This record gives sequence, C-alpha cells and structure tokens, in this order.
Amino acid sequence: MQTVLITGGSGLVGKALSVALLAKGYKVIILSRSLNSKPAIANLSYAYWHVKKQQIDLAAVQQADHIVHLAGAGVVSKKWTPAYQKEIVESRTDSSRLLLDMLKNNACKVKTVVSASAIGWYGADQSPVKPFIETDEFDHSFLGNTCKLWEAGIEPVTSLGIRLVICRIGIVLSNDGGALAEFKKPIKFGAAAILGNGKQLISWIHIDDLCRLFTEAIENDALQGIYNAVSPSPVSNKELTLTLAKAMNGKFYLPIYVPAFVLKWMMGERSIEILKSTTVSCKKIMDTHFQFNYNTIEQALVNLIKK
Repeated sequence: MQTVLITGGSGLVGKALSVALLAKGYKVIILSRSLNSKPAIANLSYAYWHVKKQQIDLAAVQQADHIVHLAGAGVVSKKWTPAYQKEIVESRTDSSRLLLDMLKNNACKVKTVVSASAIGWYGADQSPVKPFIETDEFDHSFLGNTCKLWEAGIEPVTSLGIRLVICRIGIVLSNDGGALAEFKKPIKFGAAAILGNGKQLISWIHIDDLCRLFTEAIENDALQGIYNAVSPSPVSNKELTLTLAKAMNGKFYLPIYVPAFVLKWMMGERSIEILKSTTVSCKKIMDTHFQFNYNTIEQALVNLIKK
C-alpha cells in the first residue's frame, strides 16, 4: 500500500482526490493546521503543518511515497486587496518552500510530487483564437505572475531526483462548491444569469476527470513536467449557463444578462477573470492516451445534476 501526502486536502479538489485515492487502495495523509475532530476513516490520517511558522510533521513526510501539493488561498473567494493578493501568493510559495526544505534536509522516500497550478498562467485569448499550450509564456497579470511564482516555487524538487508533474487546472465543475455552486444560485430561482455578453470561453474540467488525472500523474512514471488539466471542449459562458439551467429546470428558466459594469462594481479586479475568454488545449495530456470521461459540457452537467 503506497502513501500519498496531500496539502490542501480540505479544499474542493483535495477532498475529492482523497476519496478517489482511498478507493484505489492508497493510504492518504492530509496535512492540516487543526487535528481536532477529524473523522475516523480507514487508511486516512491527518498530520500537522503550519505554513506561516514553517512547521511540518517530519514523520508524515517520511511515510509518503508521493506528495500532491494543492495548498493555496482561494483566488476568487475574497476581494483582491493588496494584503489578500499577498496571501494568495505566499500561501503557495511558502508552502512549497516548506516542503522543499523538508525533502532536502531529511531522508525521505518521495518519488513523485504532483503540484497544482492554474490556467490563469495564460491570460486572455488573442485574435485569432489559438488554444494555449503548455509552452506558452505566462501572462503579465496578477494571476499570471502568481502562477509563475507558484510553479517556480516547487520546481526545485527535480534537483532532488523527484519526478514533478504540474497540472494547470481550469474551472473545476463539482457539486461540492466552486464555480458550479455560483452558477446554480440564480438558476434555483429560475434565472439563468449570463455574465457580460456571455461569449467568453471557459476551459473547464469535471472533478472526477481531474481526480483521475492526478491519479494518473502519480501512477504513470512517464508523465513529467506541465500538463493542462482542462476538458477537450471549452464552452462559452452563455452555453454553460443555459445547459446548466436546462439540466436543472428543464424549460422553466429565464436567461438574464448581467452587464459587465455590474460585475466590475461587485467584484472589482476579480471581474477580469470572470469576463475574459481563455481557450486552453489538453492535447498534451491526451497524447499520453489519457481519456476524459466527460468530454462535453452536456455530459459533465447532466452527470453532476443527477448526483
């Protein structure tokens, strides 16, 4: 039984991935600042870490065969004040530094590190649209720079002889929170809220496919470097919203456009990420023979609504 140590295990992706790994027979250790009142689940345990204090349970790291690094403050959950932007960056870079220092200075058996990143690396589509690929330059925006620092922070593990896989994750569709929960809110009241002009393309991924991709990164020694974690079929905000409304309410919904200026007033700088179009290619991971179970937005949303 191999052991996977997960940072950010209490987040949307971390929770789903833990369940998926346990189902495949892995032992899972989740790093947490709070070890109180954790549920007793077979082969799942918790170990202490505190990123700001640069403290981590050495024994937990030494048990790990693989590390999945998901830790990081939520990007759109709070207003982008200078203080919170600093927290977004440092929660990623400082946690990477803590892992690196521990691996560098202690005898460990870690073979693989799989780290999250995000398609915020790429910025907005240009005209004509050419899907972004892994070798494209980072965007000189807050999120682009954050992703650059994020990836650079964990890259030195390769100098320790550890295989590194970085997944640039798109918009994750899940019933347990994240973007889909926000799309659902107005639809529950019969309003399909289309953001801006609705033409902006969204590169998304079903949570189950994302967990399968992370598992593949752990198990397939041939995977190395950066891969876009998005489905093969980017979709416009309008199409996603109307497809979701139909799946939830049948014909009983009213499309409503939310003007861009309203979103900018409500969200400030974060509205850029809601209104921009980002078309990202998954050809590189598909060329490794990885297959998505949810290739279209219809497949993904129908599956999630039925659950």
